[in-house]
Amino acid sequence: MDQKIITLFDRFTHGGMNRRDFFERLVGLAGGTAAATALLAVLENNYARAALVPEDDPSIRAEMTEIAPGIKGYLVRPAAEGTYPAILVIHENRGLNPHIKDVTRRMAKEGFIAFGGDCLTAKGGTPDDADKARDMIGELKAEEPVSFSQAAVAALARLPGSNGKVGAIGFCWGGGQVNALAVADASLAAGVAYYGRQAAAADVPKIKAPLMLHYAGLDERINAGIAAYEAALKDNGKVFELHMYDGANHAFNNDTNEARYDKAAADLAWSRTVAFLRKNLG
Repeated sequence: MDQKIITLFDRFTHGGMNRRDFFERLVGLAGGTAAATALLAVLENNYARAALVPEDDPSIRAEMTEIAPGIKGYLVRPAAEGTYPAILVIHENRGLNPHIKDVTRRMAKEGFIAFGGDCLTAKGGTPDDADKARDMIGELKAEEPVSFSQAAVAALARLPGSNGKVGAIGFCWGGGQVNALAVADASLAAGVAYYGRQAAAADVPKIKAPLMLHYAGLDERINAGIAAYEAALKDNGKVFELHMYDGANHAFNNDTNEARYDKAAADLAWSRTVAFLRKNLG
C-alpha cells in the first residue's frame, strides 16, 4: 500500500482530521470512491481477527472487573494456582477493544497476572464506536490516565496471587502512557512502550523503572522524539533498551490491522518484551 495512504490514516486515527475529511482525501489518493472504500476495509481494524488466545482457553481465567474503586478493566490470570508478577496493559487511543483484550490474554498465557485497564472508566467505559472512543480519550486531561494507571499498579501489587512486582506495557497512546507512568510512579518495576510518545527530557531523572522501547522505522511522527529521549536516558544513567524495526509502520503489533501489521516485527518485539518482563518482574 502507498505509504502516503498509511500516513494519512495515521493522521486520522490520532485526531488530525474528522472521518469525512479523511475519506475525501483517501478518495483522492485512491483514485475513486470504490477504491477508497476497498482500502478502508484494509486500513481499519478487523476485530473478528482479535482472538489469538480464545476467551475460553483453559490455561487462563478472564473477567471484566473492578480491581479498585474506579479502576475497571479486563483481568486475566493463569488458571494454575500460584504467585505471579502482574502487568498493566494500556490500550491505544481506541480504548479497551477486543485486540487489547487479546493482548491481555496473551500476557496471562506467558505467566503474568494481566490487567487491561479501561482508561475511559470515569466516562462510562470504552464505547463500541472507535471514533467516539478516540474523541473521548482526546478529551482526557493529561493527569487523568496517569492517575488511573498509578491506582491500577498499586491495586495489582496487592492483588491475591501477585508477587508484588508490577510492570506496564502499552501501545501507541498507551505506549506514551507507559513513559508518563514511569515518570510519575517510582514503584513501577518495568515498562514496555510500543511506538509511544516519549517523556520530556526534563522528566527523565524521575524514571526508576527499566524501560524497553519499540519503534517502527516508518513512523516519522513518533520517531521525531527519539533522539532527545534516548540522550536524556543515557545522560541520566537509566536502564533501557531501544529497538527500531526498519520498514515497519506505526501499530505494527496490531494483528487486526491488515495494512500496518508486520508479523516479523511483532513476533520479535513480543519475544523481547516477554524476556524483558520476566527478567525484571520475576
